[in-house]
Amino acid sequence: MTTPKKKNPVKLLQNMIHPLFLLAVMLFSGASLSWAQDSSEPLPQVAIQTSEGNMVLTLRPDVAPETVSNFLSYVDSGFYDGMVFHRVIPGFMIQGGGFDQSLSRKQAQDPIRNEASQTLRNLRGTIAMARTNDPHSATSQFFINVADNAFLNAGVQGPGYAVFGRVTEGLGVADAIASKPTGRVGGMADVPMEPIIIERIERLTPAE
Repeated sequence: MTTPKKKNPVKLLQNMIHPLFLLAVMLFSGASLSWAQDSSEPLPQVAIQTSEGNMVLTLRPDVAPETVSNFLSYVDSGFYDGMVFHRVIPGFMIQGGGFDQSLSRKQAQDPIRNEASQTLRNLRGTIAMARTNDPHSATSQFFINVADNAFLNAGVQGPGYAVFGRVTEGLGVADAIASKPTGRVGGMADVPMEPIIIERIERLTPAE
């Protein structure tokens, strides 16, 4: 289960001068507004403890309720504990949640519906669901964007990849992970040569 390959930089540059792209940039100049919640309920947060450091993520169940519920079910069961970031690409994203430290695939739950939307886009620091070519095939694997990856958004090259939160603390940890040397291991590409371990993911209790 993967994200798409990173788009050719030349083609990305061509897209940047497309009128529709310029309109999207104008509309997104207030991107932070998309993270304002509609209700008074606090947004759920999780801490990802890794061998490279810790990150805190704020999730958006008001926009992607099924995706957040699915992710938290894995978190609450301890599914992610001891797994690895098995695919990392600098200037693109880091991906985990599917394999253990021996790169054996862990049995996941049933796939969920793709909730990719124009509200939450694949900006630097956001977390989204990885999937196959089937839009509704996401299970446990997720990725964190370390760059603005507009080509992963809904409607750009198809249904898109569902963003359901963002890193609100520790984004430098994701950057550090993305910079690690990688290679091919067991037929898999972009695998860190030294395992990047997800030691634990847990919910954080909202402040009173």
